[in-house]
Amino acid sequence: MISVIFSEFIIYLCVSILMGTFILTFVPNNYRPFIYVKKGILILATVGIALFSFMPILRLIFNLQGRIGWQKGFQTVLLTFDIGKAWIFTVFVVFLLLFFILRFYHSDQSNYSWIGCLLTLVLILTLSWSSHASSLEQEKGLITHLVHFTAVSIWIGTLLIVSWFSKNYGNWLMFLRWFTPLAVGCILSTVVSGIILMSFFVDLSHYLYAWTVNYGNFLLIKQLMIISLLAYAAINGIFIRHNLKKDKNFNPIPWSRVESIVALLIFSITAAMGQQSPPGGNTSEVYDLSILFELLYQGEYYPGADLQFSLNTTSSLLLIIACLFLAMIFYTFYKKQSAMITILLSILFVFSSYLAILTSLV
Repeated sequence: MISVIFSEFIIYLCVSILMGTFILTFVPNNYRPFIYVKKGILILATVGIALFSFMPILRLIFNLQGRIGWQKGFQTVLLTFDIGKAWIFTVFVVFLLLFFILRFYHSDQSNYSWIGCLLTLVLILTLSWSSHASSLEQEKGLITHLVHFTAVSIWIGTLLIVSWFSKNYGNWLMFLRWFTPLAVGCILSTVVSGIILMSFFVDLSHYLYAWTVNYGNFLLIKQLMIISLLAYAAINGIFIRHNLKKDKNFNPIPWSRVESIVALLIFSITAAMGQQSPPGGNTSEVYDLSILFELLYQGEYYPGADLQFSLNTTSSLLLIIACLFLAMIFYTFYKKQSAMITILLSILFVFSSYLAILTSLV
């Protein structure tokens, strides 16, 4: 399971690197800092998608080989399962993308970058085809996952590349002028598509009951982590713009790097969610309770029990503490302290918020 979680995390990272690189190469030089991404990194990211997207297929083959053998299991998964067919198309697109990178891509030329964006989008399509949402809702699941994955890869991919591959922070104000509205659009698309995706796995009318199982716990932690990510997005999109107008020597890169690190943490949580069993339609009648829920729930829970959200003294204090941790992120920026310190503040915000919510269930 750990290997599959790691492989999904790497896939998110590789797709984001490709999308972010091609978008920034396509943008004129005076609208972004000077950025240089080696071809070798793009090649590794492209090959990585093909290799690591094979991990779930390999696990299926392992499960089948005891009954039908290796050869038959390999043929069955690749030729009859949607995940196998999608992987074949993924490999085909990977070869096209490798040819494009080796033959036409140049970091200082934007003539053909739109082709790289298009091929990366096709890769996202093939990966969405093999997603859990697509297997449950087919066309609706495929489209929703495609929109969600695309919006995330554009937003986080651009952020990753500009944070870790910029050679300077020149033209940062010009960069924010187009990236901020793009990021806002991606965030809105991510939220809307994320809610639709969540409805495939969790009965929204019984959302509280999802917190009783591991899948729901990871989902809650992810949502809380997204709140902290939005705090960084506000700092990088609004407050840093103000600082740059007053001080041209202000370096915004550390704060964008911290935002990208938090985004990577969300990728890892998303990958872990993919290996948990969703509660399904009747979330009020789950039997495989989360250890954390059993530890924190202040009562005796049984399948079909009425679960409600009610703040008490303990949860209220924890919620106040969580808000203070979130406010300290902005205070750290205001006092011009190290941005890296705020990663700990983000983790403490998520931890205290999580405790506040779980201890509010009665």
